[in-house]
Amino acid sequence: MIRYVLRRVLTMAVTLIFISLLIFIVIKLPPGDYITNQIDELRAQGETASIAKAEQMRVQYGLDKPVLYQYGAWIGILPGHDGYSGLLQGNCGRSFEYGQPVCTVVGSAIGLTIVVNLLVIIFIHLVSIPIAIYSATHKNSVGAHTVTFLGYIGLATPSFLLALALLYYLNRWFGISIGGLYDPKYANEAWSLNKLGSLLSHLVVPVVVIGLASTAGMIRRLRANLLDELSKQYTVTAKAKGLPPGKALLKYPFRIAMNPFVADIGNLLPSIVSGSAIVSIVLSLPTIGPYLVQALKSQDQYLAGFILLFVAFLTVTGMFIADLALAVLDPRIRLGGGK
Repeated sequence: MIRYVLRRVLTMAVTLIFISLLIFIVIKLPPGDYITNQIDELRAQGETASIAKAEQMRVQYGLDKPVLYQYGAWIGILPGHDGYSGLLQGNCGRSFEYGQPVCTVVGSAIGLTIVVNLLVIIFIHLVSIPIAIYSATHKNSVGAHTVTFLGYIGLATPSFLLALALLYYLNRWFGISIGGLYDPKYANEAWSLNKLGSLLSHLVVPVVVIGLASTAGMIRRLRANLLDELSKQYTVTAKAKGLPPGKALLKYPFRIAMNPFVADIGNLLPSIVSGSAIVSIVLSLPTIGPYLVQALKSQDQYLAGFILLFVAFLTVTGMFIADLALAVLDPRIRLGGGK
């Protein structure tokens, strides 16, 4: 088991290195960069003095170097500009647009992003699993058909459209503002019980909006898997031997039906982060989604690269957790090899 964990950690590190190279190359594919865009705007405004300063910034931040050299400096395997140390030394780079270190710009946003997405994952499983079990064990009932119908609506409704509808109607009918993650008066205050309470109350709507589509999809897939497992011989044999219905359901077919969803944890985490970007903009959520969209628009390469690498880290970490959870869930899986 220990050898397996160490091997997977090494594989994760190598995977992240290749992903970081791919991310940096893709970010650099569009013509120009942040400084080039600034120079074009200054030239359009006729500010020739500022153009010289912008050109100086290009040399200062090493943007005049080849792409692979810039990547090496960003990672930290090559010397950077003005003594800059890269990611391997704990330096996330400097955001051109904000004029601050990337870690300072997105530090609090990363924490809030993790909180929001963990709550979304908990919401998805707490809601979808009981509903899927009910609809699978009560096939062709009115409740099962109702759940199926609601699942279609959940899959067909864009998250950002639902966010806009809730934002408008809750304010119009009840005078409730659901934008942001806490009341504006707590924006610049230190964390306290009141601010935490405001955060928890504002999290309800974003969690439901972001998790609705994934919940509807999980209900349909888990129901289909359960129906397939319930018709197999081992389930019929367990019932014939007098095993209680609840135990016969949860101990055998449910565990097998959950395998694909546990294995999909690695894809669920980044998909929620990337899929919630527009919802975060609509609801004014201070997560990394809006920062990523703006960084890609302005070609702020170090900010965009760090956020994308963070999402990649969530992916490989989620897959690692999924592998360990599968071994616990399904005794047929052996991580360490052997008989």
